[in-house]
Amino acid sequence: MVNTTKSSEAHRNLGPLYAALIAAAWATVHIYSVFFHPLSAPMWKTVALIGLQCWLYTGLFIIAHDTMHGSLFRSNDRMNAAIGTGILFVYAGFNWRKMRDAHHDHHKFSGTAKDPDFNAENPRSFWPWYLKFFLTYFGWRQLVILFGFTLTYILLGANYLSTIIMWAVPAILSSVQLFYFGTFRTHRHAEDFPDAHNARTNDFNGLASLLSCFHFGYHHEHHLFPHEPWWRLPLRKRETQI
Repeated sequence: MVNTTKSSEAHRNLGPLYAALIAAAWATVHIYSVFFHPLSAPMWKTVALIGLQCWLYTGLFIIAHDTMHGSLFRSNDRMNAAIGTGILFVYAGFNWRKMRDAHHDHHKFSGTAKDPDFNAENPRSFWPWYLKFFLTYFGWRQLVILFGFTLTYILLGANYLSTIIMWAVPAILSSVQLFYFGTFRTHRHAEDFPDAHNARTNDFNGLASLLSCFHFGYHHEHHLFPHEPWWRLPLRKRETQI
């Protein structure tokens, strides 16, 4: 039995700290990559920065995901909404409330035709499913906002090509990363599911799980304990295997 008092205390202490560290790391790498990294630098440096940004973008989204469940700040819905709204706006101009409601439907109707994150017509095909997933949340509003971001970056002195390569590319790749490790692998109809949640867990060790999707691939545990923050999912995974 988990001590809920200690769990809540640890959450209050560590959740916002982890979120601040991820956000600060992303902002630092992002600003350097877009405004200061020369595209004439050795290819490996550019690729490394794109990869690092992709991973940190994934971390930003996972923080926003925790705000949807109220697990970043316990008993503070306004703070969760404010931080989640800010992160998703920066991430790709997404509407936090719309995504929160859709995500709750995902938990309620997981792996069925009513699940907004599931593709009942292509439950095993990556690209048709990803396209549906992408178009569910990305539309004209996002295009207008991202165009505004691009224009602002250029006015601040960023090279146009840098905004595409060092900003748009890692952001798009992070959506693929999130989808593949957190949705497609965990909900596809490739094998039986452990229960009615229609979710399974990626068989990754702790480091691989962190690098792949900030433990969001421990997805069965997430559906069992949706109010647990991302960094506690490895603990839940160990508990369910005992």
